[in-house]
Amino acid sequence: MTRKLPTFLSENENGLWMTEDERENLKIDYRIKEIIFEEKSPIQHVMILDSYSFGRMLVLDGIVQTTSIDGHIYNETISHVPLNIHPNPKKVLIIGGGDCGVAKEVCQYSSVQQIDVVEIDQVVVEACRKYLPEVSGGLSDPRVRFIFEDGVNYAQNSPAIYDVIIVDSSDPIGPAEVLIEKNFYRSLFNALKEDGLMVCQSQSPIFHGEAMEQIFARIDDIFPKTKMFTAVVPTYPGGLWSFTLGSKKYTAPNSVRIRELDTLYINEQLLESCFALPEFMIKQLSFR
Repeated sequence: MTRKLPTFLSENENGLWMTEDERENLKIDYRIKEIIFEEKSPIQHVMILDSYSFGRMLVLDGIVQTTSIDGHIYNETISHVPLNIHPNPKKVLIIGGGDCGVAKEVCQYSSVQQIDVVEIDQVVVEACRKYLPEVSGGLSDPRVRFIFEDGVNYAQNSPAIYDVIIVDSSDPIGPAEVLIEKNFYRSLFNALKEDGLMVCQSQSPIFHGEAMEQIFARIDDIFPKTKMFTAVVPTYPGGLWSFTLGSKKYTAPNSVRIRELDTLYINEQLLESCFALPEFMIKQLSFR
């Protein structure tokens, strides 16, 4: 019996292909070696695919979330920048992050005593721990506590116990739109200690400029200090990707601790330079 493929997968004389539809304006095709894992969870369609160019990749509802080849760029950037700004992070909250890549990076810090990963879909976590070890590292650190519930609700009900909050969310489309609402950022502010800080991915400056500006403005309205930084992630549309930091107190990175880490992307120079923005982004965000 022939396996029924989801609409974003197709076969031709050159093999199996996955087509990612970027909001109907841009299509990206990936040649696929093999379907490693597939399951329709109560939340979404989850796949681990092995591709020719990017290795194994996590695909949710037809959208690539992370890959074996460049997932470390995103995960190291969104993790190590805030953890090298806060002087003594002990309790870290990760909202989303089902691929476990961010949690794996946070585990490198001996000062961190508790890592809470609030992920709505348990299927994603289990699949990535088993089938995507290049990203998840198989994650088994006892400091990591998985909480399978809605991140917005968790943040709303959390006391002010966290030093750092990392929002590793998918694109703000459909149900994920609540993750860029002002009320959500206010909940994060309230869940942080008096010197805490948060960071989130804020989309492509090139393709999602309006969303990026909106995210920055909403965080800037709530936090005393707001900064944006970037990284280049080849998998994501446009390559250049933005991250927004909202802090109650600290914004200057301390590059000393980065020397002790096992990284493939972030180093002392990138930790300092990632806050330098191209001129068009400065104009977009009216920093002057």
